[in-house]
Amino acid sequence: MLTYLPFLLALALGGSIVLIFIGLASPQTVDPVQARLDEFAMRQVLTLEEIELREPFSERVIKPLIQGIAGFIGRLAPRRNVENLRHRLELAGNPYNWGPTEFLGVRGLSALICGALPLGLLLLARAPFLNLVLFTALLGALGFYLPLMWLGRKVKRRQAEILKALPDTLDLLTITVEAGLGFDAAMNMVTEKWNNELSWAFARTIAEIRMGKGRKAALRDMADRAEVAELTSFVAAIIQADQLGVSIARVLRIQSEQMRIRRRQRAEELAQQAPIKMMIPLTFLVFPSLLVVILGPAIPKLRDVFITGGIF
Repeated sequence: MLTYLPFLLALALGGSIVLIFIGLASPQTVDPVQARLDEFAMRQVLTLEEIELREPFSERVIKPLIQGIAGFIGRLAPRRNVENLRHRLELAGNPYNWGPTEFLGVRGLSALICGALPLGLLLLARAPFLNLVLFTALLGALGFYLPLMWLGRKVKRRQAEILKALPDTLDLLTITVEAGLGFDAAMNMVTEKWNNELSWAFARTIAEIRMGKGRKAALRDMADRAEVAELTSFVAAIIQADQLGVSIARVLRIQSEQMRIRRRQRAEELAQQAPIKMMIPLTFLVFPSLLVVILGPAIPKLRDVFITGGIF
């Protein structure tokens, strides 16, 4: 037994050394709370200026400038004009979530930019004072009305998209209501299947109904926010069917058939207008080019004939 004692001691010592190295090499468990505290302690505290500089340029400069101009113009604008502007923004789908005051600020900023650019150029050119005032006022007024023109185009584009999506939407509503869903659930199905202006209008109407607004008022507000004749007639038919107890599925089927007929009639009308619209590019672009290509080589010969013949 004594002869094996040195061997056992050496084995125990070697095993201890191996266990020590394994313990040092193994990953240590870190307390997550202590790790977060250490990270927070090492984190650099940002100053207010550094936090502001991290914001985008539009949030730091452009947005406060627009808000300042909007506040100044909003105090001068009549209340009725502000309400009309709010209605036009709703017709356009509330682009960029602008309210009337923000849009007034955009108009004021556009007027300043369009008026300042010619003012600087005319000052460098040393133009007469009358021309300076005239061009600056005209371009400033143009800049003030340019956002209104852009808003009008947005309104027409949204109305055209709603009108284009309405027949297919009515078909989906008809199918879902005839399958057993309620009208509100059918509208929710439209918002899940499509992503267009009409589905967004339906989503807002559903949200208003869930917040406690009556279906009749919510549907009428949706029609007022679009001002599309076909959508208004559809909403009126649904409200009348709900009041009189008529089957909504039957009303939807009739409305969908009428919408398909109107869509075909609009397509035929556009097809009839195509030849008239083509006359403008044909007259001013195609015909002059053909005239140059056909009669161009003959012009020198005709000139020689006229000159040698003594006509000129």
